[in-house]
Amino acid sequence: MTDVVTLGETMAAFPVAGPLRLRRAAHLSVAGAESTVAIGLARLGHRVAWIGATGADEPGELVRRTLRAEGVELTWSRVDTGRPTGLILFEALAGDRSRVTYHRTGSAGAGLAPSDVDAAFDGLPDPPRILHVTGITAALGSGPLAAVRRAVERTRAAGGEVCLDVNHRARLWSAAEAAAALRPLLPSLDLVVASDDELGVLTDAADPVPALLAEGVREIVVKHGADGATGHSTAGSVHRPARRVPVVDTVGAGDAFVAGLLSGLLDGLDADGRLDRAVTAGAFAVATRGDWEGLPTRAELTLLDHAPGTALR
Repeated sequence: MTDVVTLGETMAAFPVAGPLRLRRAAHLSVAGAESTVAIGLARLGHRVAWIGATGADEPGELVRRTLRAEGVELTWSRVDTGRPTGLILFEALAGDRSRVTYHRTGSAGAGLAPSDVDAAFDGLPDPPRILHVTGITAALGSGPLAAVRRAVERTRAAGGEVCLDVNHRARLWSAAEAAAALRPLLPSLDLVVASDDELGVLTDAADPVPALLAEGVREIVVKHGADGATGHSTAGSVHRPARRVPVVDTVGAGDAFVAGLLSGLLDGLDADGRLDRAVTAGAFAVATRGDWEGLPTRAELTLLDHAPGTALR
C-alpha cells in the first residue's frame, strides 16, 4: 500500500547567496512544498507517490531525476510537452532572511487537473493511507484547485485520511481568495497544519481551534516557529518546544515538520511523539541549506539527542 500521496508543483530552484542583481553565486536544485514532504517521508522509510507535471525540458528532467533518486514514486506524474517547468529564485538577505521570486505562470505544474488525480487513483494498486495537500497547489489556478478537491474526494471515498497544510503564499493569492477555496474542504479534513497567522484563513472565529474542531477536523497542529508547535484535538492540547540548533536557512522547515508529523502518524505514535518527530525534522531543515537536502533518514533522527559538537564514532 502507498503510505502517502501528495500533489503539486515542483520547480527548478536557484538559491543565490545574496541579491541576484549583485551577481552573487547561485546553484541549481529543485523545490516544492509537496515534494519536500514526499522526500522527507521517503527518507524516513515510507512509500510516497507524487502527482504532478513537469515540462519536457531540462529543468523538468532535473526535477524527475531528483525525486526518483530520493525514492519518490513518479508513475502517476506526467511530462507536459506544451508547458515549461516552473522556476523559483531564493535570495539570501540579512541573516537567515530570504526573498522568494516565482516564475510559474503558465507552467506545467499550473496545468494540473482532476484528470491527473483520476489517472493516479485509478492506477494505484491500493488507495493511499494519507493524502497530503497544500494551499499552494490550490492557489495555482482553477485546474489545480479542482485537482485538490478531486483528490480529497477520492481519498475520503476510499477510506483514507486527508492532511491540509494551509501554506498561505501572499504572492500567489490573497487571504480572502484562500479562504473561499479552502474552507469548503474542512468537513473532509482529518489533520490541519498551519502557522499561528494562517488559522484565520480557515475560520473567522475569534478562537479558531475549537471552531475548526467543530467543523469535524480531528487534529489541528499549529506551528510556532522557534517556539515549537502545539497539537489540538478533542482530547486536549499537547505542546512541544523546538529543537535548539543553529539556524542556517528556514526555507523548507515547515514542510520538513509536516514530513515528520505524518511519519509519526503512519508509525502510530501518540500526539507527543508525532510532534517530537515533527520538530526534529524541522530542526534538521533549518540547520542546513536547501529545501530538502538536509532532511534526516530514520537512522539519523536521534542525532540531535547528542550534545552539540559530538562526533559519532
